[in-house]
Amino acid sequence: MKAILTVIGKDKVGIIAGISTQLQKLDINIVDVNQTIMEEYFTMIMMLNLEKVNTSFEEAKTSLISKGDELGVDVKIQRAEIFNVMHTL
Repeated sequence: MKAILTVIGKDKVGIIAGISTQLQKLDINIVDVNQTIMEEYFTMIMMLNLEKVNTSFEEAKTSLISKGDELGVDVKIQRAEIFNVMHTL
């Protein structure tokens, strides 16, 4: 299963490292990533492969949101098939 992860918040040191480390702990692979700084805001979107995730999707979601809270950023994750349906008219 693939998922889309978004991260948005005030830019500061450690955001990519924190999110990437949390993904590694969950055994989630980053397939693609795009990030940019818009004025003082950090934005990132990742395509993830969850084939080997070592927990349920809901537990992984909660873990990533908690890590985002620690880092002071907003983290959202959803299954790719849901993301695709929501953005197809």
